[in-house]
Amino acid sequence: MQSFITLTKTGYMSGIYIHIPFCRTRCHYCDFYTTTQIKRKPELVDALIKEMELRQLWLEGETIKTIYFGGGTPSLLSADEVSMILDAANNLFRLDSKSEITIEANPDDLSTKQIRLLANTPVNRFSIGIQSFHNHQLQLMNRRHTAQEAVDSVKRVQDAGIHNISVDLIYGLPESNRTLWNQNLEQVSALNVKHLSAYHLTYEKGTVFEVKSRQGKIFPCSEEESILQFKALVNWAKEQDFIHYEISNFGKKGFFSQHNTNYWMQQKYIGLGPSAHSYNIETRSWNVSNLSVYVNTIQKGELPQESETLSEKNKYNEFLITSLRTRWGIKLDVFERLFGSEEKERLIQKAAPYIKQEKLYLKDNSMILTDEGVFLSDLVLSELMVLPDED
Repeated sequence: MQSFITLTKTGYMSGIYIHIPFCRTRCHYCDFYTTTQIKRKPELVDALIKEMELRQLWLEGETIKTIYFGGGTPSLLSADEVSMILDAANNLFRLDSKSEITIEANPDDLSTKQIRLLANTPVNRFSIGIQSFHNHQLQLMNRRHTAQEAVDSVKRVQDAGIHNISVDLIYGLPESNRTLWNQNLEQVSALNVKHLSAYHLTYEKGTVFEVKSRQGKIFPCSEEESILQFKALVNWAKEQDFIHYEISNFGKKGFFSQHNTNYWMQQKYIGLGPSAHSYNIETRSWNVSNLSVYVNTIQKGELPQESETLSEKNKYNEFLITSLRTRWGIKLDVFERLFGSEEKERLIQKAAPYIKQEKLYLKDNSMILTDEGVFLSDLVLSELMVLPDED
């Protein structure tokens, strides 16, 4: 059996993820590491560049295909700060001349001036965190922008000549319904964007939404209503020629997220900044989720991270989780080469009930989730994965 690293290595890294943890306020659904200490941006930028220097050899000279500024709120960076980070990446790593460079942005940060300045940097893709085009839902989520600001921000980016734009929406919000959800989708159509990421609301422990839900102050959307909203999303995507290429992602042809697609294809990536994760097929590492500790450790010339060597079970589960999320599914011939014919047969046996229930289907030697299976993917995956005590 060939090694996992031999079969997945392509000569390209997935790319570089850069975590910008700053937020003006915290959204009520968010459990990512963030801080409101925006005045510490210069410290973070210096530390990010130093971390690149410390981790330069970790990439083994491979070409970088994508760079992704995530957060937090990367659009709180000035264009000069973005350029400083990208210049350092270009000097320290081998960047593809056609690298996809994405910045996540909040609508209220995207003034005409800020967009123009960012458009003069190598950034060539915007991911705009809209979440809803309804003011009462935005207020419920503690978003800072209005529905009109959301619409205007997209149009301003387009007017600047950038058309590789993704917008984020959330469905299954408290007291939401299909009428409101369909109106959100209609607005996406009207804006003529090329990519949509649509996430089902989850109540992560410790978030404002989770606490209020336990206290009976908000009432989660029913599973039945959430499924109906998801089906409306899938039908809308088909009508609008969006390709449903991953559980939560829909893109026009030629506008899939290259960065995230390479995650799902088990390609290497390096994460920079507090709380960022890295993966190089054999190991996974993660930085400390604390800005002060991150900066102080980097200043000492040390990496503020922990790591683990991935076991064969880890790799097996990683392959299932990432592959089954996509429209391409699990390539059974690749799976067999990686894990052997016995594991392939065991996987097919485990999947049989879900194939019968039409949550999975087999096509062209691949195992793929149906539309219904996509919404229930966590359940399906939990049955297919190898448990720690399972041989």
